[in-house]
Amino acid sequence: MGDVKGFMKHGKELPTRRSVPVRLLDWNEVYEPFDEESLCTQASRCMDCGIPFCNNGCPLGNIIPDWNDLVYRGHWQAAIERLHATNNFPEFTGRLCPAPCESACVLGINEDPVTIKQVEVEIIDRAWAEGWVQPVVPSKKTGQRVAVIGSGPAGLACAQQLTRAGHEVVVFERADRIGGLLRYGIPEFKMEKRHLDRRIEQMEAEGTEFRVNSNVGVEIDVDELRVEFDALVLAGGATQARDLPIPGRELNGVHQAMEYLPWANKAQEGDLEVDEVPISAAGKRVVIIGGGDTGADCLGTAHRQGAVSVHQFEIMPRPPAERPDRNPWPTFPMVYKVTSAHEEGGERVYSVNTECFVGDDDGNLVGLKAHEVEFVDGRFEKIEGTDFELECERVFLAMGFTGPESSGLLDQLDIDLDDRSNVARDDQYATNADNVWVCGDMGRGQSLIVWAIAEGRACAAAADAALAGESSLPAPIPPTSRPLL
Repeated sequence: MGDVKGFMKHGKELPTRRSVPVRLLDWNEVYEPFDEESLCTQASRCMDCGIPFCNNGCPLGNIIPDWNDLVYRGHWQAAIERLHATNNFPEFTGRLCPAPCESACVLGINEDPVTIKQVEVEIIDRAWAEGWVQPVVPSKKTGQRVAVIGSGPAGLACAQQLTRAGHEVVVFERADRIGGLLRYGIPEFKMEKRHLDRRIEQMEAEGTEFRVNSNVGVEIDVDELRVEFDALVLAGGATQARDLPIPGRELNGVHQAMEYLPWANKAQEGDLEVDEVPISAAGKRVVIIGGGDTGADCLGTAHRQGAVSVHQFEIMPRPPAERPDRNPWPTFPMVYKVTSAHEEGGERVYSVNTECFVGDDDGNLVGLKAHEVEFVDGRFEKIEGTDFELECERVFLAMGFTGPESSGLLDQLDIDLDDRSNVARDDQYATNADNVWVCGDMGRGQSLIVWAIAEGRACAAAADAALAGESSLPAPIPPTSRPLL
């Protein structure tokens, strides 16, 4: 490293978030610009540790110490080349990934870890600004055609790699725009969609074709697709939302998070006015059930729409402020975190279970009944005497996803599922159907964006090898790998 004592001289620093009253007036990303001198200082904290556990903590195998050193020395173009060698879309991961690499940073044993994620996003943003990100057009064509079904991060990564290997790739997306959850699940204040749009333009220039409003297995017959293409890659995600089947679930005002979030993004795309979205928190008392990232996305969206109040329920107890002994470095720390959305307001309520939703005579939600719980012998038990009622007009269910939707596409292909209701696959990402592969959440289950990209890259290498006899594409991980969580 350029400054082997950098970690001793400098503390961790992150860009400043725009003030809450200001950022709630728009949907732009929440961070202020981070100046180059401060960023280079942060890169100098990478400590020449000998064994860079950050590399292993990252599912993509990003060569983090290398590009930290290159940034510190001012070699920005070399840094983006090293970053792109392992990550197709660092502008996505640099904004959205929870950074397991930082959790595995050796400096993090007893100090704040290196700000890896911030260095990553600054590298790619500068590369775009300088014009260094150009289409990578294959030098020869294989003559083989591949259909990638699903345009989330796994599908996009797989499609880009297969296109660069010389295959003719068509990406099918059932929504009206490309991007999957990146487009309609991630709010604009976490990632402005211009970052997604310019990457799609790059892929189109490389030769990838995109077809929207194309629901394979419903509007498009799978058998016809198998005749047209030499191989299929399933990358449709784990879109089956976990439900809460309690009395009152049918009331108007109770919605899944993914029924709610896309409308706000559609408004930002210009499809309709902000005050015209059919599911809005404006002027409503809101309860979000689920304490994870999707719940935080609902929280930030509700703030910007003008919710009167927001409560976020979580059935688990509040996480500790510091790592417990059972959660040691370099595993991902299960600790209490305050996202930008939580910083903006709302009340977080832990160890609570919702019993039922309450409605009026017209079938509209007006409240809920709940109670506190404790975890005893592997199950949640009610704490007697803790019952309470809360008035609300909107409830958003953000409790995660149980797997891919099994009807339509998977039924027509007669695809086997594993014991976790995900698409079953072998160690080369192949399903039980001939010339059909699967990657991302559809085969792995609900996971991180960085895992989706890593699986897309690895699946592309496996499919390329099967189609061409061999592959020069990198294959970063086997499908049976699991994150240190």
